[in-house]
Amino acid sequence: MKAYLAVFIGGFIGTLCRYELSQTVLSQTFPYATLIENVLGSLFLGLVTGSFMFQQKKRFVYPLIGTGFCGGFTTMSTFSKETVFLLQAGQFTSSMMYILLSVFAGVAAALTGLIIAQQLFHQRKQQTKGNR
Repeated sequence: MKAYLAVFIGGFIGTLCRYELSQTVLSQTFPYATLIENVLGSLFLGLVTGSFMFQQKKRFVYPLIGTGFCGGFTTMSTFSKETVFLLQAGQFTSSMMYILLSVFAGVAAALTGLIIAQQLFHQRKQQTKGNR
């Protein structure tokens, strides 16, 4: 039951952050807000996942941050809807650019997050072992 509560709280916070970002980054021509949300969410999820690979795991932190916050902050459904709207408006080039940017930048951001976490937490782990 605690894991469900952690996911709920994280999702609530992530959704509010996504809403705030979508109200701050307004554009009538290209869905910048959703692109930023999904890429930042991928980076953050990569960082969180990487940190859990190299340090002591707290039982409910990953459901709170990984599943809850990142799940609430990112949005596949809005990405899909906005892609369809771009296509319906005859903006084929913009829709293809949106799809490619979202996928490649999202994957690159997740990989970057994992690499950063590996460097930060693996290095700390090695230093801790060396100090013993």
